[in-house]
Amino acid sequence: MERLRHFATNVLAMAYREGSVMRHDKAFIAAVAVQPIVMLLLFGGALSNEPANVPWAVLDQSQSAGARRLVEEIGATGYFLAPQRVASYEDGRALLARGAAVALVVIPHDFQRDTFRSRPQIQLLLDGADPLTAARIGGTIGQVARKFDPDLRSVAARSADRPAVANGSAGLQTRPRFWFNPTLRDRNFFLAALGGMLLTNLCFSVSSIGLVGERESGTYEATLALPTSPLEIVLGKLLPYVGVCYVVLVIAIVGAGTLFGVWPKGSWLAIGVLTLPFVFASLSVGVLISTLVHTSAQAVFLTVFVILPSVVLSGVMFPYQLMPHGVRAIGAILPLRWYQIGLRSLVLRGGDFGDVWVPLVALCLQFTVLMALVRWRMKPRLG
Repeated sequence: MERLRHFATNVLAMAYREGSVMRHDKAFIAAVAVQPIVMLLLFGGALSNEPANVPWAVLDQSQSAGARRLVEEIGATGYFLAPQRVASYEDGRALLARGAAVALVVIPHDFQRDTFRSRPQIQLLLDGADPLTAARIGGTIGQVARKFDPDLRSVAARSADRPAVANGSAGLQTRPRFWFNPTLRDRNFFLAALGGMLLTNLCFSVSSIGLVGERESGTYEATLALPTSPLEIVLGKLLPYVGVCYVVLVIAIVGAGTLFGVWPKGSWLAIGVLTLPFVFASLSVGVLISTLVHTSAQAVFLTVFVILPSVVLSGVMFPYQLMPHGVRAIGAILPLRWYQIGLRSLVLRGGDFGDVWVPLVALCLQFTVLMALVRWRMKPRLG
């Protein structure tokens, strides 16, 4: 009994000591308090299956009043941005390939004539690379088309012109076609961005404990004493991990292709080039975390805190087109947002350098800004 009491006393004493240390760790307390609030706001307010601010395009071969009113009624749903007008199928396909449009509505030449002779049809081309968004947008446009009445005349006049039209035949017929993923397999959507998720976890984890680990081991001052600048120190620490990241990326791509048949349809070289600024930007985020904390435990906890919103807001797991406008803007500051846009364009849509130049420039700018912040955070320690 005495031994059990002694054991319990020691355990409680150590627990009190650890609790005292934890109570004075302001970074830990702040992270514990803020993380649930952030995740509640994300899952409660940011994630939604309702379309919002969706980019789309229109190929109007009819140029009729009825066609213009159909476009207006689709836009009046409140789910879409202003339509992009294209002059050909090739222009529309280019927008879909770049991810600049989710849907292309094609109104045929005979749209106005078919209004009075039969039930008119429109063609709907959708970006199947994102199955959830494509299905929701296709359903929304199809619902508007079914309720659309292109004839604004009186009921008696319409009946006189079209006496043979059966009940229930009002509205338009839509012929949906899904490009880049005709069967709308969710597997393709997730596997196309698997490399981005793996690299984000790897880069954040390994780089966030680099500088703070040296500070804890007492080698940080010796590193600063070397005849090198802060930028040279950071880049030298990051370069070995770049090679490791490319190995992980190859494993993810080859594994997805071998096991599930999801091979990149676009340029492999473009994937390699796009990956480089993404890896450097993601590693820089970890290094910035390392300059903000004082212990490895704080670095690990803060890294997990950053990874979760990155996955949620980037569009890797949940389509960013369905997020509210303000939340989408926040996600744009994350390297994973731009990398997954470029990666899905290359893997699923068969894109090349011309289709990913925007994500490429965005990642380079993010890396530049992050390195400037890291240099600013390290500069006071050099004095």
